[in-house]
Amino acid sequence: MLRVGLTGGIGAGKSTAARRLEELGAVLVDADAIAREVVAPGTPGLAAVVERFGVGVLTPEGSLDRQALGRVVFGDPAQRRRLNEVVHPLVARRRAELSEAAPPGSIIVEDVPLLVENGMGAEYHLVAVVHAPVAERRRRLVSDRGMAPQDADARIAAQADDRERLSAADAVLDNAGSPQELLAQVDSLWRERLVPFADNLRSGRRVHGPPLALLPHQDRWAGEAARALARVVRAAGGAARGAEHVGSTAVPGLAAKDVLDLQLSVPSLRAADAVASDLAAAGFPRAPGEWWDAPKPPEPDPSRWRKRLHGGADPARPVHLHVRVHGSPGWRWALLFRDWLRADAAARDHYADVKRELAERCADAAQYAEAKEPWFTAVAHERAERWAEGAGWRPPAG
Repeated sequence: MLRVGLTGGIGAGKSTAARRLEELGAVLVDADAIAREVVAPGTPGLAAVVERFGVGVLTPEGSLDRQALGRVVFGDPAQRRRLNEVVHPLVARRRAELSEAAPPGSIIVEDVPLLVENGMGAEYHLVAVVHAPVAERRRRLVSDRGMAPQDADARIAAQADDRERLSAADAVLDNAGSPQELLAQVDSLWRERLVPFADNLRSGRRVHGPPLALLPHQDRWAGEAARALARVVRAAGGAARGAEHVGSTAVPGLAAKDVLDLQLSVPSLRAADAVASDLAAAGFPRAPGEWWDAPKPPEPDPSRWRKRLHGGADPARPVHLHVRVHGSPGWRWALLFRDWLRADAAARDHYADVKRELAERCADAAQYAEAKEPWFTAVAHERAERWAEGAGWRPPAG
């Protein structure tokens, strides 16, 4: 099942997006609703909250006075941690129960206000953030919800800031405008990304990159790679010896195809095979057949360059995930080549010229990749090794 994490700052309009996704067919798991459920009157959760914060957080009828509790915790990080220690485990358990009860093949959307604050992004195939400027969110809280200005400011300050939240987003839904504009974005996300993503996940289908084209270096590539690598590492578990962003998109200033190259290092190819289904379930299906990197001196034996290849299932983010044995020649070369180009501007410029020339005369990405190999072997390898010796470069120990 495709699992989507939906979040946004208080007042951003996340609930509107969540309701629309549910109307479109998603199974909605609402963390706010669950947080209320686990502290309802008569529950162990409410008893634990009262034990920690006193009867002053109860209404005369005996239910939780959320505004009173908010005044206690939202201006005090230590008190907020105490509350989270009680509520978060209960919410997590109930979230898991609801997700497991969803029909096979469902698109599960978890509405989680504190997804970013709790570092939960890697749990989902995709994180969507509903965004609106802080000033507009404050206005909505005060004007539309009747919240006191100081309470609105405290609630906003208690959450992640916009930079942190947007850095965790695979998709951003801009709600600075009208509700109709937000709903149109939600519809587009569902139709163009979530449904195809779920289909790819179900069938184990990898997304192929766009037609051959070199883009100027994009600042977004580093963040996209970091989010993908977090999911890869979580899926690989104890088999992961390391995970790195490699290839041209990992080199600032270098033009590249809009396809992320990622490397997962494992103890052995047997270990790679053992985690293949977990990687597929996380959104990185395995490519069938045998794969290896082109041998380079002084390691001419092709068997030393064997690897496993996975791809991304997200239609908006093509990925090549190379699963290599830690310490193998292919693993070392991927790291050396990247670090050399990062450090040597002349080498980076030379490679950029090679890439442009080959892209102009190659018909597709496969032909382009094959055409680069002679340059790697005849030119790049020797120059990179010479740089490594002079710079004292060593690959990570893992």
